[in-house]
Amino acid sequence: MSASSAESRGGAVEVVLVKSGRTKIRYGAELLADDGNQVTVRAPWAGAGVRDFGFVRFEPGDVFTEHYWRDRWYAVKEVRDARGSLKGWYCDVTRPAEVSSSGTIVVEDLDLDLWCSADGTTVLRLDEAEFTTSGLTARDPEAASAAERALDELEELARAGAFTRATTST
Repeated sequence: MSASSAESRGGAVEVVLVKSGRTKIRYGAELLADDGNQVTVRAPWAGAGVRDFGFVRFEPGDVFTEHYWRDRWYAVKEVRDARGSLKGWYCDVTRPAEVSSSGTIVVEDLDLDLWCSADGTTVLRLDEAEFTTSGLTARDPEAASAAERALDELEELARAGAFTRATTST
């Protein structure tokens, strides 16, 4: 899928999240856009049942509009409940997305995450201890450094209101 495959808009794609070399989750999504660098899809909550993080609950009926980049070390996922009310943005630090011509988007989760609430007042860096113990720094220091920079960039975007402005301007 590339900029030349704009006719694929609205087609089905598969998102595959890999962690430590193993498939963590695989789910179907609807392709909304692909400009050759950024791919945007929409998918229902793909987890089993409710996942309560304390600061947000993901549950059946939630809808995720997910943004992946071929040149960025993160993915940004806008989360809405079944009624369409914005919950916030869950951001995964990942290697740049690999998008196949057959409609599969593969991203490798690098453990670091960020949450930004719907009103932008709560910004949380997540899983930093998990990242530290993952061994990525020893195995792939360049990737570990890129992951840390990506988390910093996401936090900067969130604190600057970039996510809330993007939602209110559309």
